[in-house]
Amino acid sequence: MAKKQKRNNRGIITVGGNLTLPGQKGPNVIVLTQPKRFGIDIADYMTAVRAAENVDYSRRYKLYDLYADILMDTHLTCVIEKRKNAVLCSDIEFRRDGKPDDAVNEQIRSPWFNRLVGDIIDAKFWGFSLCQFYREGEWVDYDLIPRKHVDPVRRIILRHQTDIVGLPWENYSDLLFIGSPDDLGLLAKAAPWVIYKRNTTGDWSQFSELFGMPIQEYVYNSDDEQSRQRAIEDAANIGSLAQFFHDEDTKLNFIEAGNKTGSADVYERLCERCNNEISKLVLGNTLTTESSENGTQALGTVHKKVEDKVAEADKRYLLDVLNYDMADIFARMGIDTAGGNFCFPEKKEIDPTAKVNILTQIARQFDLPVSDDYLYEEFGIEKPADYDRLKKEREELRKREEAAAKRLQQQQQQKPE
Repeated sequence: MAKKQKRNNRGIITVGGNLTLPGQKGPNVIVLTQPKRFGIDIADYMTAVRAAENVDYSRRYKLYDLYADILMDTHLTCVIEKRKNAVLCSDIEFRRDGKPDDAVNEQIRSPWFNRLVGDIIDAKFWGFSLCQFYREGEWVDYDLIPRKHVDPVRRIILRHQTDIVGLPWENYSDLLFIGSPDDLGLLAKAAPWVIYKRNTTGDWSQFSELFGMPIQEYVYNSDDEQSRQRAIEDAANIGSLAQFFHDEDTKLNFIEAGNKTGSADVYERLCERCNNEISKLVLGNTLTTESSENGTQALGTVHKKVEDKVAEADKRYLLDVLNYDMADIFARMGIDTAGGNFCFPEKKEIDPTAKVNILTQIARQFDLPVSDDYLYEEFGIEKPADYDRLKKEREELRKREEAAAKRLQQQQQQKPE
């Protein structure tokens, strides 16, 4: 389905199939092709990498079809989403002169900005992201240009994924390129492990089918065709077990593995190794995603610190794009970011009991006033509807108690010794 056209000064990029939809002006700039999935082996991977690294005419569509295929792997998807969520779940804020700018922050709290953050992080996995921005009324939006139709080295847009010539980027306005032209992304390093694991899992499944289920053996008289037909009918009614039909003169030798349990362990260990290598590539560790016999709490803490460093690097990468690469885009979209910067506000994680102790020390030792609204918000306590009346009554009660205590003290001082 073609995307709706956007107005800008120098051109639009429409994406769709070979058919032009009703109401669409002109053919699509990019004609999509269904990705090739499944049946991919290491030879396909090597061919795709060589085509992508071709010095004269880099062609990446085979490599990106392979990326789309390996992203169906559950473990790879899990660790990628975990890394992206570390950034997506963090609050981003635009500040000018040290104070939040509500006009800009209203834009970045919208759904388009959340998608943009994900596509910026995806540039590390795919090698790059190319976005075209436009306005929809008062809101900014953008489209991610299909990576198979982009040649980042020669900076051209390809109509068909197999083309070697295309339209220059300069024909289109408000384009933002994120990443490096020669970078193939982290998925290029993850692909071999996914392919090895997928093939190993297939062999493991076949091994389980052969050695995990018994075989039905039917013996019939070679001269009795009716007996053979009855055996076939009986087998069809029993189930899906492997079946062997033979006459009395035929013999089947079924040679089993010497150590079936050990053979199964080989498959499991190889799959585990592939998952560990993928985890180390994406997250920098293994213990935050899977348990280990040698894993300890101390070692897990070390691995968690490594993962936190990866997340911190992703945040800095995102801020570099927002504060520098997107400055001109924001200006053309009517968003004033001059004199300010995007940041991740630091939140201090303090235990509630520790917070109470800190506030108590502030009041007693430093005699500093603390806002009642802050206390209600900080500890998640609902403020009473008649707060002002209750506050006044408590204040009057406190004054009466203080006056009574003062009179009692004076009376005790006036008593003769």
